[in-house]
Amino acid sequence: MTSADDLLGFVTAVSGETYLKIEENLGDGYVRLRISEAERRQAKHDIRCVEDIVIELLRNSRDAHARRLFLATSREGETRTISIIDDGVGIPDAMLDRVFEPRVTSKLETMVMDQWGVHGRGMALFSIRSNAVQAHVVSSGLHKGTALSVITESKQLPERADQSTWPSIECDDAGVPHVARGPHNIVRRAVEFALEHPGIELFIGTPAEILATISATARREIDSSELLFCDDESKLPVWQRPAMASDAAELVRIAVGLGLSISERTAHRVLAGEVAPLRPVLSAATRTGMHAAPAATPDIYRDRRGLRIHPADLAEFQNKLEEAFDLLAERYYVHLRSAPRITLNGDDLRVRFELEKDD
Repeated sequence: MTSADDLLGFVTAVSGETYLKIEENLGDGYVRLRISEAERRQAKHDIRCVEDIVIELLRNSRDAHARRLFLATSREGETRTISIIDDGVGIPDAMLDRVFEPRVTSKLETMVMDQWGVHGRGMALFSIRSNAVQAHVVSSGLHKGTALSVITESKQLPERADQSTWPSIECDDAGVPHVARGPHNIVRRAVEFALEHPGIELFIGTPAEILATISATARREIDSSELLFCDDESKLPVWQRPAMASDAAELVRIAVGLGLSISERTAHRVLAGEVAPLRPVLSAATRTGMHAAPAATPDIYRDRRGLRIHPADLAEFQNKLEEAFDLLAERYYVHLRSAPRITLNGDDLRVRFELEKDD
C-alpha cells in the first residue's frame, strides 16, 4: 500500500485534473485508474470513426427487437448528422438520458457476439456520446420504438472520403452473399448489417428520402380510419407519426421530432410524392452490386414448418416483379409508388403492388 507521504508527493507532482483520473499510485510509474477514467478511455477506443457509430446504432436497434430501421444521414461542411428510427421496444421516459451512461443496459443476462464483436456491455451509447458532438434520444416510448440523433465533426471524428459508392456483393460456393469490394463507408456498414440480419428491413438515405419512405410505408400499413380519429400523434409508434401530417408545416414539425431536419419546401415535395421512397438496403444492394452465381438447389425437406427463401433470391424475385410490371405501366398509365412488397408467412407468399396513376 502506498504511504500517505508518497501519495502526497505524487499529488503535488501532477495537476489536479490528472489526479482526478487516478485511484491509486502503485509506484515506479504505475497507477490504478479510477473507473470513470477507464470507462472514458474504453469509450474513446470503441469508436474510431463515424462508420463505427453507424454500426453501433444498428446493433442497438437490433437488440431492441426492431424489425424495421430507417437510417438518415447528411453532411454539411464538417458536420455529419445521423438519425436512426426504429420500431423496437422503445425507452421509458425516465431512461431517455440515462441510457448514455456507462454500463447501463437492458440485457442483464445476455450479450451478443457478432462479426463486430461483443454487444451488451452497456457501453455503446456511452461510447457514441463520448466521441460525438451531440447524441440524444429525440423521441421514444415503451413499445413505440425510438428515434435517436447523433452529430459529429470530421475534425474530431474521421469518416471515409467516399460516402456515395455502394459495395460490390458476391456469393460464396454455398450461394451466401457477402460484401466483396467497396470503400468501408456508411453504406457498406448498412449493407453488411442487412446481409447479417435479413429478417430486419433497413432503409438508408437522406432525411428527405427517409421521411418519404416512412410516410409511404406508414400510410400503407395504417388504417385510414385510425388516422382520422387519432388526435394525438404520440399515441402512434414513433416511426408512423409522419402519416398524421395534414400539411407541410405539420410534417416539418413531426420530422424534427424524429431527428429529421427538412425545409418546408422539402416537406411539400414529400407530400406531393416528388421524393421517391427508398428500397430496402438488401434489395438495393443486390440490384446494383450482386455478381451472378449459380443458384443453389433448395432443400425442401430441410424445414417442414414452411417455405423459407434466401434473402438474395427474394431480392432478385422482387426485381423481376418490378421489371414485369412495366407491361402494365405502359398500357394503363400507372406506375409503382414503391418497390413490390413481398411477405412470406409459412407457405403463404404474397406480393403487394402500390400503384400511382399518372396525371
